Amino acid sequence: MIIGRLTRDPELRTTPGGASVCQMGLATNFVYNNKETGQKVEQVEYHNVVLWRKLGEIAAQYLKKGRRVYIEGRLQTRSWDGKDGQKKSRTEIVADNMIMLDGGMGGGSSASGGSASSSGAGSYQAPAARPTPPSPDAGQPSPTEELPTIQQGEDINVEDIPF
Repeated sequence: MIIGRLTRDPELRTTPGGASVCQMGLATNFVYNNKETGQKVEQVEYHNVVLWRKLGEIAAQYLKKGRRVYIEGRLQTRSWDGKDGQKKSRTEIVADNMIMLDGGMGGGSSASGGSASSSGAGSYQAPAARPTPPSPDAGQPSPTEELPTIQQGEDINVEDIPF
């Protein structure tokens, strides 16, 4: 489980078998005070994240560089022989769940966001209902609007996503 910011826009590709796969970079940081100098030190780690099928499609559609995201998944290390004959390897996080932490498409700092999962055929849980702004002639805010929830096993339709 990690929370970080995207280092680049997600890249969506399709495998020869027709499955969607999305790759993105995620940066996490750790800030501490150096005991010897008393100065703040920031340590940044970069992670490669892979999202498959509908989860990858959702990430590619709604995430952009700089957005904050929560990722749950497993570590996977792949190795191959490079063009120069050298053995190469890469450790990635294969995401099972994702929560977009920055609200709205503008990348604001709201804590609300959407969540998605790659379990089964894919599922999407709509964020909590957001209150509508008060109307100018009413003293009280209008009631909150219920957002649709897509149950696991249903296909995700872009029109069903509330943001």
